[in-house]
Amino acid sequence: MSPKQLVQEWVSRFNAGDIAGLAALYAPDAVNHQVVMTPLHGRDAIRRMFEIEFGRAEMTCLVENLFEDGEWAILEWRDPNGLRGSGFFQVRDGQIVFQRGYFDQLSFFRLQGLDVPDSYLGG
Repeated sequence: MSPKQLVQEWVSRFNAGDIAGLAALYAPDAVNHQVVMTPLHGRDAIRRMFEIEFGRAEMTCLVENLFEDGEWAILEWRDPNGLRGSGFFQVRDGQIVFQRGYFDQLSFFRLQGLDVPDSYLGG
């Protein structure tokens, strides 16, 4: 699967709220760095982040642009509430080995009607 195809699958699983399926797309030692929090190391930590996030918010990823360059896929997205962001996915051997995401955390909480937690992962 190419990086672009893998991210298309990632979006499909994300929109289905398929936490186990999302986690399976990451290499066991993958790094996920959403710039609003400390980088996460390993598939288990990434899975836990998705459990927390899907547990507190309804999230949908609408693809605006999706590009591929070598082992990288670059995703520009929005959600139905107007939040926008981007993600950079490095793919090797059919798995995500590194991801970095950019979005406005405060807008995310406000648009979801959530209180802003003291820490991003809720404690």
